[in-house]
Amino acid sequence: MDILFRQLFDPVSSTYTYLLADPTVREAVLIDPVFEHASRDSALLQELGLQLVATLETHTHADHVTGAWLLKQRHASTIAVATTTGATNADRLLEPGDRIAFGSRHLTVRATPGHTNGCITYVLDDQSAAFTGDALLIRGCGRTDFQQGSPATLYRSIHEQIFSLPPDCLLYPGHDYRGLTATSVAEERRYNPRLGGTANAADFAGFMNNLGLPHPKLVDIAVPANLKCGRTDDDSATQHASAWAPLRYTFAGVWEIEPLDLLEHLTEIQLIDVREPTEFCDALGHLAGARLVPLATLPARIGEIDNKRPVVTVCRAGARSAQANLLLRKAGLDRVANLAGGMLRWRAEGLPVEGERH
Repeated sequence: MDILFRQLFDPVSSTYTYLLADPTVREAVLIDPVFEHASRDSALLQELGLQLVATLETHTHADHVTGAWLLKQRHASTIAVATTTGATNADRLLEPGDRIAFGSRHLTVRATPGHTNGCITYVLDDQSAAFTGDALLIRGCGRTDFQQGSPATLYRSIHEQIFSLPPDCLLYPGHDYRGLTATSVAEERRYNPRLGGTANAADFAGFMNNLGLPHPKLVDIAVPANLKCGRTDDDSATQHASAWAPLRYTFAGVWEIEPLDLLEHLTEIQLIDVREPTEFCDALGHLAGARLVPLATLPARIGEIDNKRPVVTVCRAGARSAQANLLLRKAGLDRVANLAGGMLRWRAEGLPVEGERH
């Protein structure tokens, strides 16, 4: 694909989110964003220098809440869903044949109901790729026993709207539970055990009607939330728990604070310097009030840190302190940030230090 493309993953629901962008115009779309990963997706857009023009849903998800509303607040992007979902708060209700443009590229909408009545597949303009949501999975398909599901409808949708694409068209599903990432029309036509090869509509219905699957654990939360496009009852969810200072979220999963912003908040936070003792008073010095906790000792000393006050981790260049940041967050501290660029950046900006050895 002559396109900027990223396949992102949520390990909790095994959901794939897809980023597509025009590499020249830098406009992008996100397919099936996940609520908990809105900051991750925003960070990737920022780092790649992309403008998010739209979030697209393949259907009303039952296993996770969409990040569409959060991303709209952050990027002024539009929310697009199928008309047949009945969802509110969408900016665009999609019909079969509609085009979603991003720069000079576009996706075309194909209706593929059967898993739910609002399922749609997005086909890239040159038909080199399609994003099938839960209608067609890799060697599988979406269940048909709730949310207006129908084996007969899904069989027709897949054969008429997806298997009619070119054989080498790559297919990207909404989920995969085994670590598989993509397939093709030719592969699924031949090898899909539910509806490929010589299987007919009756074979497929017999298979689907005897799956005996439990309902998704989050169905009672996810479906109502997704019918509102992920809009929360208040704006609190759009603010990170660490909104105690201007922070930037990186695609690596770390919240960072710029040196000048840290300087303004020094009296409010705990500084944890994770360098070695010999570095603490070397030529770079250390920040006033910093507590030395070498990274190797941090796991055993997390209990010494006050979880009621924000924490900023510091090291020479920002790499070790980024690891410390992740360790602290995993331990349950949610107001944690990393000093961007570490002591090298702090000194380069001419900010005050203590204990430096000349």
